[in-house]
Amino acid sequence: MDRPAVIPKTAHDLRLAPNLVNYDATCRDYSWAEARQAMDGLPGGALNIAHEAVDRHASGPLRDRTALRFVARDAAALDISFAELARLTSRFADALSRLGVGKGDRLFILAGRIPELYVAVLGSLKCGVVVTPLFSAFGPEPIATRVNLGEGKVLVTTDTLYRRKVKAWRERMPSLRHVLLVSDEGSPTSEPGTLDLASLMAEASDQFAAVPTAPDDMSLLHFTSGTTGTPKGAIHVHEAVVTHHATGRFALDLHDGDRYWCTADPGWVTGTSYGIIAPLLHGVTSLVDREEFDAQRWYTLLEQERISVWYTAPTAIRMLMKAGAELVRGHSFPALRFIASVGEPLNPEAVWWGKDVLGLPIHDNWWQTETGGIMIANTPAFDIRPGSMGRPLPGIEAAIVEHLEAEGEAPRVRVIETAGVDGELALRAGWPSMFRGYLNNEARYRKCFAGQWYLTGDLARRDEDGYYWFVGRADDVIKSAGHLIGPFEVESVLMEHPAVAEAGVIGKPDPIMGEMVKAFVSLKGAYSADETLRLDIMAHARKRLGAAVAPKEIAFLATLPRTRSGKIMRRLLKARELGLPEGDTSTLEGSGQ
Repeated sequence: MDRPAVIPKTAHDLRLAPNLVNYDATCRDYSWAEARQAMDGLPGGALNIAHEAVDRHASGPLRDRTALRFVARDAAALDISFAELARLTSRFADALSRLGVGKGDRLFILAGRIPELYVAVLGSLKCGVVVTPLFSAFGPEPIATRVNLGEGKVLVTTDTLYRRKVKAWRERMPSLRHVLLVSDEGSPTSEPGTLDLASLMAEASDQFAAVPTAPDDMSLLHFTSGTTGTPKGAIHVHEAVVTHHATGRFALDLHDGDRYWCTADPGWVTGTSYGIIAPLLHGVTSLVDREEFDAQRWYTLLEQERISVWYTAPTAIRMLMKAGAELVRGHSFPALRFIASVGEPLNPEAVWWGKDVLGLPIHDNWWQTETGGIMIANTPAFDIRPGSMGRPLPGIEAAIVEHLEAEGEAPRVRVIETAGVDGELALRAGWPSMFRGYLNNEARYRKCFAGQWYLTGDLARRDEDGYYWFVGRADDVIKSAGHLIGPFEVESVLMEHPAVAEAGVIGKPDPIMGEMVKAFVSLKGAYSADETLRLDIMAHARKRLGAAVAPKEIAFLATLPRTRSGKIMRRLLKARELGLPEGDTSTLEGSGQ
């Protein structure tokens, strides 16, 4: 049915006075330097994320408030107060120090949403160690690739994941000095060449002062896949905490006393920035569900845990929609006052579904691994334009730009002043959580900037009222259920199969995941295409890449379309798969003289 273009906000929708009311005045007067004053800080101008998120609350009136509440299907809930979280993170930091691990070293975490993951992230930051959480669904290849690129010195994982995904690859990760295992059986692990984390924690001191890291010291290393080559490591610094705090206030509207649930896995930047750091900065209680998605369970948690602010992903919303509105019957959510979503553009039907079924519209927002925090959002006081990502937050200057002829290797752009014109979304550099480089790839980092403009690679348009609308991606990175998947990484693993001669990977639209990974492969001469071989190739990919990254569909082709320089034309594969115009094929191999 036809829907209005705007969902106006009412007093019922707001329920609580928003943190951002006068948008124009706040944006006009906003200063990141003043925003920094909301931080506690450390002597000498130092700034440490863990101190701001944990220690300053643990020594104040919030010390006994629950910081993290862990729930699981077959276990009692576990509440960790700010005071207890300070003690646990100090023990972890001290344990690292006793191992000779300290400021600037890199630590990777491969685990589900268990308490030890959260303690490891914050404890590492407390002692100045750089942290990279990984998806537990990753296979051995993506894990080893990222650990090697990041020169990981420590890996924290469970004994089960270690045996399944790391042990056989350990010798291929030469920088890895220590593997700290969380025992799944409850008793200390006995895996050779590893250390039992619980034993280390028991021996460590719970008195550890946060290392006075400088604002520009590296804190988090998030990997994001590109269309070619290996994953890129986006470098973030401790000063990012200023953006995490500001955006938790403006975009998520966190208030004292909120009960908050971010459904994102910490292996995704959202799960780190807004599943761990931002809510702790605001002293609110975060729910952590250790189980996989289940629609009925989620509605029960929203109700029984009295969640007031809920941050989730379009994939999850589409899965709830598919499960049917009848599941909501019998549930009520009187505490719920704000729902936000991020990961890929949220279609208008999903925004309206929230209002119709949950009683609240869903607020889309936009940001990237590289931005480190939410940049553009529909905040509580905004009237919502379903399908729009919203307006730039205070402190963020956005623009639509078109590219001009480059001077040397430096991109040049012109700001498009006219509303309603498609172009590349750009942000003026300078916000605190802006990434400070791609690890060991300065040339690639420089190409992301044209003067003071950071070029996002996303195509968008701005309407006359300053709302931004996502158009498409400038490259072909696949977004599947919140995961960013680089085709090259998948293709490389497929070609390791003895039958595969070449492979091309695209994202195919999927009503639940946003996009699903589809692969096209051509076979070596000795092999014939059949269902048995298709399943064997798929099993190989799942074993190496994990279920989250591996192709869901594989099609056999005699040859793949290539440019004359030998590059597989993924764009052409996608156009043919979806029945879209093929566009310019002048560079296609065999297209003419």
